[in-house]
Amino acid sequence: KQLHKVERDNMKHITVSSILVVFFLTPSLALRNISDSHPLDGSVGTQLIHINAFRGMVSIRDNNVLSQWDGILDYKNALFVAKLFSVMACVLAKMDQAIFPSLDDISMALGRQDSSHYPSTHGLTYTVLPSRIKNLAQYGILVKDLCRDVPTYFAHQQKEGTALAVDPTSCFAIQLLSFMGLSICGEIPGL
Repeated sequence: KQLHKVERDNMKHITVSSILVVFFLTPSLALRNISDSHPLDGSVGTQLIHINAFRGMVSIRDNNVLSQWDGILDYKNALFVAKLFSVMACVLAKMDQAIFPSLDDISMALGRQDSSHYPSTHGLTYTVLPSRIKNLAQYGILVKDLCRDVPTYFAHQQKEGTALAVDPTSCFAIQLLSFMGLSICGEIPGL
């Protein structure tokens, strides 16, 4: 009789322990399978990067004193947004996803500091269009927050090999990680 009581108590403990393991372990295993929903933070050179693969967004803050800028790469809407601190203006452009680094490339760049593992650097030139964007909310809360209180303009990517009809001294050069250099050119007050 005493032996049956001990066996029953042991079974209760095993059952309770199993339930607790399933209850606490299952959510953590599920999180491992959907790691894309968790943000990834890191830095490369002077740039601080925040990746949210679930939303298809990369936020960049470049603290280089010669070319300080904040940016957003919105892969779901194919938009590139840059806030240029030297002129206190934002520029919004369509992102050519065939040329821009992928979310995976940027994630790998955060894990390694050796740029030899990445595609060769591309250079793109954008020309700022003269009319200001009035309704930033249509581009999402991150864009609206980034460009709040500064004039925001559209920019158009120049075709490779075409001559610029703007003064090259009106260009603002930024480096996007180790992948590419971008030139934003045009008549923005102060640029």
